[in-house]
Amino acid sequence: MNIAAAANETLAHNSNLLVYSAMAVYTLAFIAHLSEWVFGSRSKVARTAAALTIRAQAPAAAPAKAAQQGGGTAVLERPKVITKSAAGSRDVPDGPGAAGGTEKGDLYGRIAVSLTVLAWGLHVGGVITRALSVQRAPWGNMYEFSTTFAAVAVGIYLLLLTLRKNVRWIGLPLVTTVLLDLGLAVSVLYTASDQLVPALHSYWLWIHVSCAILSGAVLYLGAVATLLFLFRDRYEAKLSDPAGKQPGAFATSVLERLPSAASLDKFAYRVNATVFPLWTFTIIAGAIWAEAAWGRYWGWDPKEVWAFITWVGYACYLHARSTAGWKGRKAAWLGLIAFACYLFNYYGVNIFVTGLHSYAGV
Repeated sequence: MNIAAAANETLAHNSNLLVYSAMAVYTLAFIAHLSEWVFGSRSKVARTAAALTIRAQAPAAAPAKAAQQGGGTAVLERPKVITKSAAGSRDVPDGPGAAGGTEKGDLYGRIAVSLTVLAWGLHVGGVITRALSVQRAPWGNMYEFSTTFAAVAVGIYLLLLTLRKNVRWIGLPLVTTVLLDLGLAVSVLYTASDQLVPALHSYWLWIHVSCAILSGAVLYLGAVATLLFLFRDRYEAKLSDPAGKQPGAFATSVLERLPSAASLDKFAYRVNATVFPLWTFTIIAGAIWAEAAWGRYWGWDPKEVWAFITWVGYACYLHARSTAGWKGRKAAWLGLIAFACYLFNYYGVNIFVTGLHSYAGV
């Protein structure tokens, strides 16, 4: 027993080292992501000059076409004027991305992704080592849930990149929040390796909690896209309103490189709609586990109530998307409110509200 206990303690120590190492590499990835945005922004003038040079050096058009244009002198085309294609929508193309379409910005972006992959590998290693040290699923308390949640969120982001989805713009907010999440986990929520209370000794721990983690990670990505949609939509509204106040230089340098508001809105809707059935199953699985552990499917426990409130929030969001008067910003605010309910269900209920799901002393 002493040898086994010493081995588990060593594994727990190695898990902590891996998590701290992952945080260090995530910090480097954060700096690289930030550099990608900064150098892409600073190269805006160079991009414009390069584009004008290419147009000026383009071969002359055919004589007949040149005659139709009123002569053979090369004339630079005026920038395209973006107009609304339909009521309530804008025909706006996606921005060039966080790198701003520049070679230097793209280089820093590739470095950032590479560092994120390395940090994620260390992060996953820390989660697996923690599981080996406790010999169970590594999400029996808030510390373990937080570290696993962050690893799953980064894993989904990297999977989308592998599938060649245009999501590199998520990198900076993702790495930032992962660092905050891990910092809170190791400083405030940390709990030494220990076994679970009897009620949690069930195979439903693997089913219910894993679904909750996966659902939350995807909902988080949807919340990031929704928040950026609100900023980008306001930015596009100012650009399309000649009498309105034009956005500032900093806002322009950031928002002009994001996907269009329509693209962000579509991305948020798709990920939320895709994961909503899994969140529904998470609540159902929790009810089944509650019946097995406590002899009832529903007991108005604070965790159960707020999980249901979160479900209602996302149901309202998805319904609003199909209702003409609630599309766009109104639906986006519903989506953010629903995700805020998810966060309160995790942090608020677990820490501040007494119930069967509360983590005493976290």
